[in-house]
Amino acid sequence: MRRTGKFISMALLTAAAVACAPSTAGGGPSPTDTAQALPGPSLDADFDLQALIAAAKKEGSVLVYDSSGDIEEVAKAFTAKYGITMEGVKSDSPQTAEKMTREHAADNVTIDAAMYEDGGVLVGRLMPQGVTRTWVPADLKDQIPAENQNPLLALSKATIFAYNTALSPGGCPVKNVWDLTEPEWAGKLVMQDPLGKPTVLSFFTQLDAHGNQALEQAYQAKYGKALKTEEKSAAYEWIRRISLNKPVLTGSDEDISGAVGAPGTTDKKIGFMSISKFRNNEDKGYKQAACEGMTPFTGFSYPKYVAVAAKSKHPNAAKLYVHFIMTEEGVKHEIGEGGVSGNSTVKPLVTPPGLSDWQGQLFHTDPKGLLGDLRNRQGVSDFWRVNRG
Repeated sequence: MRRTGKFISMALLTAAAVACAPSTAGGGPSPTDTAQALPGPSLDADFDLQALIAAAKKEGSVLVYDSSGDIEEVAKAFTAKYGITMEGVKSDSPQTAEKMTREHAADNVTIDAAMYEDGGVLVGRLMPQGVTRTWVPADLKDQIPAENQNPLLALSKATIFAYNTALSPGGCPVKNVWDLTEPEWAGKLVMQDPLGKPTVLSFFTQLDAHGNQALEQAYQAKYGKALKTEEKSAAYEWIRRISLNKPVLTGSDEDISGAVGAPGTTDKKIGFMSISKFRNNEDKGYKQAACEGMTPFTGFSYPKYVAVAAKSKHPNAAKLYVHFIMTEEGVKHEIGEGGVSGNSTVKPLVTPPGLSDWQGQLFHTDPKGLLGDLRNRQGVSDFWRVNRG
């Protein structure tokens, strides 16, 4: 498995970045795509944090979109710290890309910055088109590894397999990812619909790119024989079997969490959900834990970037937000249930029960493959759709 810390090669992006307007479906490139160089990050040589705060206060407000509702807590903390009104809006990545692109084209920008999980669209479309730009706080530059600076990695999150601890007190009833393809688990895996969730589609394409060996070994461990498949790879065979086993598809991780861990639940299900939903254990009395020891992984990690709208009407407030989210004070609201900051000086916070080894238990997204994720997205979407029926 690749380490999360290995990030995008500028040479690769310069040679291969894809540019086209994003669709609301988050599909792959169109035949008219052209290669464009990825713009470099901007860095204020004469950076002065106090001067930035003063300039941001004159602008008065900032609007930030994020695929996670955690942005609302970030907004409260930002407003309390600086006295600048910040509004945080939860919005799925495809819709955010669509809105930012249209606003940019119309010179009517309302979104000042975005937390962006769909790295493929960010580096293949939004950045080359000039819709967004990367700004690196000069006073934090030495705390942010160079490979995390363009695009600017705010944090890494994870989606994991989880179970109900009250219904399975002896531990997760699923020990191997191939277990989920067996008849006994038909209709009992609950996950977001990959066709509307770019991070899951990227997980599929990344599995095909550098996860086949692990899947083959897991198959051998479970069945005692080598995998034989007519599909292009072990990853595609696993995806096919998962889709044929009729998982319950939802539009939100909250629904997954409820189906798996809510009080009174009597039907054993496995959830494939964001670690952010483990807050429900404390907030709602849910009984959830990660499938610790699952072969070959308990879930996957993915990068989450922060980008500034190139035509923001509140550019200083947007920069101040970026500065804030790159510190522990800001990012702690995003990684309260687990995650890793893009700032190397910020220590990882609490992780969900059962996820004790972030590096060892997870399949890690390799951001050098983000452009490949974008290009291969339509193919894996069609494959899922055909097998799902």
